[in-house]
Amino acid sequence: MRDVVARWVCPAAYVASGRRAVRVSVVAATGFYVFRYGLDRPVAATYALFAAIALGGLSRIPGTGRQRAAVLLRAVPLSWVLVVIGTYLSVRTWSAAVGMLVVGFALAFSAVGGPRAAGTAPGLQLLYILPSFPPYDPASLGDRLVGTSTGLVLLVAAEALLLAEPRPPAYEERAAGAARAAERCARHLAAPPYALTGADRAAGREAGQALRPLHVPEAERPAGPGRRERALAHTGLATRTLLSRLAGLGTGRGEADPAVTAVLRAVADLAEATAGSLLSGPSPRASYEALVAARAHLSAVSAGPYRGSAVRNIAPAVLRGHAAVLEVADAALAMGVAADLAVRGRRAEVPVPPGRFWYATTWAPLLWWHRIRGHAGRRSVFFQNAVRIALALTAARLVAGVDTLPHGFWAMLATLTLTRTTLDETWHTIRLALTGTLAGALLTAGTLTLAGTDTRVYAVLLPVWMLIAFTVGPVRGVGWAQGLFTVLVALVFAQLAPPTWHLAEVRLLDVLVGSMIGAVFGVLAWPRGAHDELRYAVAELLRRAAEIVVATSASAARGTEAVPSSGAPAGHRSLHRSVILAESAYAQYQSEPVRFGGRARAVPPAVDWQATLMAGHHTLWGAQRLLEPPIAELGPVAAEVLAGAGERVAGRMLLVSAALDPGGDTPNASVPAIDGSFAEFAAEPPDAPRLYYAAVSWLESLTTDLTRIGSGVSDGT
Repeated sequence: MRDVVARWVCPAAYVASGRRAVRVSVVAATGFYVFRYGLDRPVAATYALFAAIALGGLSRIPGTGRQRAAVLLRAVPLSWVLVVIGTYLSVRTWSAAVGMLVVGFALAFSAVGGPRAAGTAPGLQLLYILPSFPPYDPASLGDRLVGTSTGLVLLVAAEALLLAEPRPPAYEERAAGAARAAERCARHLAAPPYALTGADRAAGREAGQALRPLHVPEAERPAGPGRRERALAHTGLATRTLLSRLAGLGTGRGEADPAVTAVLRAVADLAEATAGSLLSGPSPRASYEALVAARAHLSAVSAGPYRGSAVRNIAPAVLRGHAAVLEVADAALAMGVAADLAVRGRRAEVPVPPGRFWYATTWAPLLWWHRIRGHAGRRSVFFQNAVRIALALTAARLVAGVDTLPHGFWAMLATLTLTRTTLDETWHTIRLALTGTLAGALLTAGTLTLAGTDTRVYAVLLPVWMLIAFTVGPVRGVGWAQGLFTVLVALVFAQLAPPTWHLAEVRLLDVLVGSMIGAVFGVLAWPRGAHDELRYAVAELLRRAAEIVVATSASAARGTEAVPSSGAPAGHRSLHRSVILAESAYAQYQSEPVRFGGRARAVPPAVDWQATLMAGHHTLWGAQRLLEPPIAELGPVAAEVLAGAGERVAGRMLLVSAALDPGGDTPNASVPAIDGSFAEFAAEPPDAPRLYYAAVSWLESLTTDLTRIGSGVSDGT
């Protein structure tokens, strides 16, 4: 009961939707009235109104008004193309259906471009649907384009100028804050007592959490395929890794080690320079080169092949410490490179190593092609969603064309807005929508009966009702939205043609037809949404990771280089693609409510999916780092222990993979509890160089990820 009351009285939600409602209502009413009553051009009036509703009401473009205005401005030429194609293909049912299939898929699949592209796609779908229905009049194309252009231009101006919202911190600012937290931690570790305080650890955890996608507003997430977005995402991941590695050093070293202290000071300087660079400061190149030099010195102190019974007489505990500090340095160097790339692009001053930063010199269209190709398969949730909505819209267009469904546009609009990624959520949405539409139809019938053909009544009511509909609908949910929109479209069409109460009946019929088509394709096309795909993707990710773990451990044990000239270890590309598919499936999975008896309930996850994603990233980064030349030679005992540890960790990965794989032998098995205390991790072979301890540290971090997977709780590292 309290939840219901909270939803009704929550002021923040109504303020946000009210801002959007004012902008959409002002633009839609202005364009409609100017063309309908001022210029007597009803076609242009219709397109001006629906252009504003499509891109301002139906679309959910994240960001502030100015950010949305920029997105809308870039969408204007595409809107013209969609109106032109829709107009000419609508003359025949078969051509309209084929066009709907192709255009519907392309627009839905454009969600691979990030949150802004995904938010714009539904509005663009509506702009293509609108000219696909009667009157089939290519001669009116001029009025259609004029109305569309007017509505979009007015909407761009309204988004930029009316009721501006405060902008949340940009991702660069969040990353800069995390880099400053890393700088403070590194400085504390470089000075007596060489340890972190509880406050330092808490600040580091908080800064790392602020970079998790779940805690970043959609408009600020670096999710696009471009160089800047990839580099920003890389910056965030490297900074979170740096904070985690620094926290692992926070137990205190007891006494100063000049080489280690020099590295930590250089890490702190680079973190400070990176933070400044992200906030439009100078390039961190000087600090980057200083850390490279300090790291090389520390590496030279403790590196080297096996020489008899000891490695330069350095104690194993010291070698472990050096390996951990070098991991910190590697994370800091990756952060500096990625940040410079994100800010300066091709003009980056920090030297860009190959492998991790393959996108640094890649042409922008090729980056888009990489993203599209990575999701062009049935295991991608973006591909599944695009197929589902394209087939549903095509079927709705065929039904409307073959059966001459009155106002078939409304049926397609219902298909577009009510189809969800899971069957349960689609049925739940349809029930609410039909209830709301029925209530709206009854109110519409009464209004049309009382007002009759007096268009002045509808002209007065329209802007007021739009303001109510676009304020209340997004807050109260799909039932209210459909009911309010039913009345709204009746008020619009009552001013375009003589109205009767049958208009409400037709609206209800169209929503019923459109929702049933959506439900049918919800049954036929991946009805469980991202649930199964996330399990498939994570199972495949862990299988690929296990292969890399075995290969990397064996190569390190033999002292052989396994990194080809491309800078990527064997299997790197396959694992990278698995990580991408798993991340997209996880993002959609988070947006799909779990339902019991038709009610959504928040339930704790049985699997910590974030830990599986981090296991993939840690595998990629660790394998690449360990096998970069020169590679030290391990003695026979250390080689045997390392190879065995790698096989045991890989075996645990395969166990978890088998439990998660819905197509495996035990699809419903729970994730096995993983014991992270392997004897190999504590072993100190007398013939082990620092490379051995670096490899063991990497395997131990992967085991930690595996132990978290079944816990359902993530610490965000």
